[in-house]
Amino acid sequence: MVQYATFYSGAGYEQSSEPQTVVQVHEANVWPVHDNSGSTTKDQVDNGLHPVVAVGGRTAADGRPLNVTGVVVTVLEGLTEPVDLIQLDIADGKIVRNYVANVLTYANDIPATFEQAPVIGQPVYVDDSNDLGEGCTLSVSPLNDAGVKNPMAGVLWYCQDEYADASVGGPNTTSDWPKTWAATIYEYDVCILLINGARELA
Repeated sequence: MVQYATFYSGAGYEQSSEPQTVVQVHEANVWPVHDNSGSTTKDQVDNGLHPVVAVGGRTAADGRPLNVTGVVVTVLEGLTEPVDLIQLDIADGKIVRNYVANVLTYANDIPATFEQAPVIGQPVYVDDSNDLGEGCTLSVSPLNDAGVKNPMAGVLWYCQDEYADASVGGPNTTSDWPKTWAATIYEYDVCILLINGARELA
């Protein structure tokens, strides 16, 4: 079992420089981070950390799962934590590296089934469930551990060095896809093509 305690970090999170649509939002409106999460002990956003997050309410009454989603670019620190401004890239089609849990479904508040054969284009969701690592905000489960719909963040995609016969990080003679994942909870370092799919398909 591998679970991450801190959010994804480093320049390698950005696998495509374009497109780019950067907006500002108060940290208090972003989840799952810090105490605005199922566990209430999620990692805290800071400069150099790049989780994929949702903006807005965490309940269906507040519009979930039609939340805006995107990747944290940087933090403009305020006087106190809730007033920190987060710069968030919400561009559809941007490719980023992040941690994704292989959880497909939950039962009785715990992970029940797991994706073992992920495919390119498989939906990825912002998931605020308690059982994810404190540094992981994403899973392949459309519902969280309370049975509430998760906002769609994007789909599984190729990283720059995962194309067959590509020159980036290679040349590679074969693709790193398809992949095989574990039959128990595990968080993987993979790439996601960001798409605000839930809003666009509503």
